[in-house]
Amino acid sequence: MTAGRIHSIESMGLSDGPGVRTVVFFQGCALRCSYCHNPDTWVKTGGSSYEPESLFQHVSKNTAYFRRGGGVTCSGGEPLLQPDFLLEFLKLCRANGIHTALDTSGTGLGVYDEILRNTDLVLLDVKHFEKEPYEQLTGGRFDVFEDFADAVEASGMPLWIRHVVVPGITDSPNHIRGLADYLKRFSMIQRVELLPYHRLGVPKYNTMGIPYPLEGTLPMDVYVVRSLEKYLIG
Repeated sequence: MTAGRIHSIESMGLSDGPGVRTVVFFQGCALRCSYCHNPDTWVKTGGSSYEPESLFQHVSKNTAYFRRGGGVTCSGGEPLLQPDFLLEFLKLCRANGIHTALDTSGTGLGVYDEILRNTDLVLLDVKHFEKEPYEQLTGGRFDVFEDFADAVEASGMPLWIRHVVVPGITDSPNHIRGLADYLKRFSMIQRVELLPYHRLGVPKYNTMGIPYPLEGTLPMDVYVVRSLEKYLIG
């Protein structure tokens, strides 16, 4: 079996897929998003080592609430950067009847088809829908994200969309209308969530001695975010 690196495991998660969930945060991320609140997940060598079976044994302690509509969510970091380990873990969950969700920014290593066949739901974090601002905001490549978006659409996977609303960057009505147009490429969207930018991760940057990219940017007003949601539904 392929060993993997796990940052942390959270039980009783209520916002990372349907029902009550165990959320497994994978270690390692290729992006450096300006608003990232978990810089401690960036380095792939951090966290704790697990075999797929040992990780499954850990999360399967919570099967009582999995049976009531919950399940396991693989988050990060970026789970798709550990594709072999992720796939083996997903197969164990599927073989034991546990619902799985993949919470991803779509920036993996390009090995998606079998992973998606063993996943029940994708929570896709759409950082931006245009190449230049996407790459400025994340430090990643837009074409890598687009490859995953194509794979998700081809798989027919149920999809929840997430998009962070940042003051002065992604908070204009025109931007949200552009997002709505971009999302028309997906045929299986079940939910779209606009998430207000916050500064809860700033203490981690200070502890790690990393300059915070959005220093001076105030948290996003949640009521403004709710008002922007009307542009998503026309």
